[in-house]
Amino acid sequence: MRDRNQRIGFALFAAYLLLYGGFVFLAAFAPRVMEQTPLWGLNVAIIYGFALIVAALIAALIYGFACRPEDASDAARDAANNDRSGASE
Repeated sequence: MRDRNQRIGFALFAAYLLLYGGFVFLAAFAPRVMEQTPLWGLNVAIIYGFALIVAALIAALIYGFACRPEDASDAARDAANNDRSGASE
């Protein structure tokens, strides 16, 4: 189960990294593109920035729904282990 969760997390990270890399690339090498105002008087930088925020929220929701513990006893055991390790510090 842990390997599956890691694969999902890495895939979501890689997808977001590509989106963010596109934003940085445009900002660094095509600033005139970022200045264009295609919708409602908002420039591409603002639209792309809000799209990145929405994409991050969607990725978090996908990860949250797709990566659940195997069963309830695993979650309870993990919570108990976290409580014990936090109390000893």
